[in-house]
Amino acid sequence: MSPALITGGSGFIGVNLAHRLLSSGETVYIFDNLSRPNVTRNLQWLVGCHGSKAIVQIEDTRDTAALRRVVSRVDQVFHFAAQVAVTSSVENPRHDFETNVLGTFNLLEEIRSAKRPPGIIFTSTNKVYGALTHLPLTVEGKRYRRTDGHDIGIDETDRLDFHSPYGCSKGAAEQYVLDYARTYGVASVVFRMSCIYGPHQFGSEDQGWVAHIIGQVLQKKPVTIFGDGYQVRDLLFVDDLVNAFLLARKNIEELSGQAFNIGGGSENTISLLELMDILQELGESPRFGFSAGRIGDQKYYVSDYSRFKSRTGWSPKVGLHRGIGALMSWMRQAQQEQQNPNSPILSHAS
Repeated sequence: MSPALITGGSGFIGVNLAHRLLSSGETVYIFDNLSRPNVTRNLQWLVGCHGSKAIVQIEDTRDTAALRRVVSRVDQVFHFAAQVAVTSSVENPRHDFETNVLGTFNLLEEIRSAKRPPGIIFTSTNKVYGALTHLPLTVEGKRYRRTDGHDIGIDETDRLDFHSPYGCSKGAAEQYVLDYARTYGVASVVFRMSCIYGPHQFGSEDQGWVAHIIGQVLQKKPVTIFGDGYQVRDLLFVDDLVNAFLLARKNIEELSGQAFNIGGGSENTISLLELMDILQELGESPRFGFSAGRIGDQKYYVSDYSRFKSRTGWSPKVGLHRGIGALMSWMRQAQQEQQNPNSPILSHAS
């Protein structure tokens, strides 16, 4: 196969996809400005594993000339490069817009102008559905539960309602991706993703909350829960997400111009308080306190991935306990290696 391009290829999702593609013998272009903390460590690990098959381009999607040079060499683009935090978007909405909307627009223009336009798979977010305040909820145990009997989740027919600059920028970008299929014939698929977790995710309070909480607990630091802790999300292990990407690429002509909700679904839901219980079961002693909820936070979001399943046969395979245990093992090693500068490059535990 011709090479693939992964923008944001040094990030958590990008490096997992790149590792899968490179391990199968493909050549991959990694296009990343290395602006996020710890992504350099991911890149070092990837190059250490695969050498020159990983072609590294330290560039920015706001640089159209840099995009033009690489787009002409590939037959598939996975577009992950983004500003990823709601709080950061509120603090600096211009940067959020330029990265998420303008960067995506630049990439789409280079794709449609290419002699052989590659397909594009774009990662959007559940934030395009807004706060979902219309959902009837009640507290049951340590979580919110819907009272209307529709625990299967949110599907693609739910009303789009962009909240926060981040929600607006990702929503605008995905609409451009979808319309370039309609207007220009660019083969494109959008994933509206729930919470993804797994190895090579370092996590922060703003993004990657499962990894952030685990990291705090492993370092014996207190965890801040924003809101009441009853918030429910569906979790998807990154290996399952990579499987979905590969199916989307395989079927991109049939799926083109469509958005799909992708997540762990109703069988992989968890609240923040329930995560604390699981960490206790795994031998940790989490300490946590509470703070005010944050802009754009949903009390309840669960993906209904049945539309993508019906088109490709995909479904998640890694359950919560197995996935959380794998992430904990990887993070323990990552923290040990960070403290020892002579240690080998991060390994891959899954």
